[in-house]
Amino acid sequence: MVMTRDMAILAALALTVPLTPAPSAVAAASPNAVVVWDINAQTAIWDIAQQAPPQVAGRGFAMVSGAVYDAVNAIAGTPYKPYLVAPRANGRESTDAAVATAAYRVLDAIFPAQQERLRTQYDEWLAGIPDGPAKRGGVRVGTQAATAMITARQHDGAFDPRPWTTGTEPGQYRPTPPGFENTGAWVGFLKPFAIPDATMFRTPGPPAVTSHAYTRDFTEVKRLGSATSTVRTADQTEAALWWHDRRSVSWGMKRDLAVTQRLSVLETARFYALADFTGTDGAIACANDKEFWHFWRPVTAIRSADTDGNPATTADSNWTPLVVTPPNPDYPSGHTCRTAAQMTAYAHFFGRDNVSFSAYSVDSGTTRHFGSFSQATAEVVGARIWAGIHFRSADVDGTTLGTAVGNHITKRYFQPRR
Repeated sequence: MVMTRDMAILAALALTVPLTPAPSAVAAASPNAVVVWDINAQTAIWDIAQQAPPQVAGRGFAMVSGAVYDAVNAIAGTPYKPYLVAPRANGRESTDAAVATAAYRVLDAIFPAQQERLRTQYDEWLAGIPDGPAKRGGVRVGTQAATAMITARQHDGAFDPRPWTTGTEPGQYRPTPPGFENTGAWVGFLKPFAIPDATMFRTPGPPAVTSHAYTRDFTEVKRLGSATSTVRTADQTEAALWWHDRRSVSWGMKRDLAVTQRLSVLETARFYALADFTGTDGAIACANDKEFWHFWRPVTAIRSADTDGNPATTADSNWTPLVVTPPNPDYPSGHTCRTAAQMTAYAHFFGRDNVSFSAYSVDSGTTRHFGSFSQATAEVVGARIWAGIHFRSADVDGTTLGTAVGNHITKRYFQPRR
């Protein structure tokens, strides 16, 4: 079924306003084209194409949000530095037409198999905008912004079949059960959107498998991350499932902030571009670091502990994590890299850390609420241990890498023109 414009607006509001709002809150919420077309992007990227978040899906989201930002910024008189281009505009162009056109043309270029569906969705959106110079101008501005983005991302290294480096020595990465896949290493070599070099935030590396630090990490994840753990609390289990939601709860958090903080269309475009650029470049830098260190996952380490040379670790050949281990090395944690990058950027954007937000997870069936960005970053560190898929060192060092990425991008991109 193709989502009409009205259906898209309702879907966007349903995913962004609080779950139990007063009737007046829903009525007062005005449709935001950037939010709606981000929902449409998610449909194309995840629901249909099934691109795995955050590494693979991030590229598409960043391309869409970057093009949308340039289009909206141009119509607003270019108050912020453009990312790629500032199409000629007089301010009378339809922002709704520009947002839709920029997003549609990027998605159409990325997903040729969805062309018919995307075209129908786009046409139905445009049908809700009165014909005339404003509409035509918005289409023109959106087209130019999308063209610049599509051109900039040609030959960026996406979907190279490069495998992860593997080994048989203690600590070296090897594919994990149940699928034993070895794909996706190309993310670490993808052309970044805003950082100059994916290697510039190199971490110190995982602890040696014979060290006290490793023994501590090993013991913790073995106790708390097992599928049958009796010491993990109900809230920790919920958090582990919530953060692991393959639809990516970060998308929900981003939308919740745009709506609850009452961002204008321009500020939403700027905020989304910042969110998707920091998250995606955080994932790129993290994947590059993963490949550099190619450290084994807890499931491998625990089942092979009798071969690691560490007398303080004990093997359990039947140990299984709470959630399925992602098909890439442990160190550093991709989720903490990306989350820390985004939360750092959010604190810069809003000018403070203590902003409340929430998001719903289909996987856990719950909504989690946060009183600050630092609270969310702290929780994801624990959540990946409780899920049984990361050692603490991978999570902690991932936040360091992500924070550096978030600071770098926020201070250099989408800033006011002076």
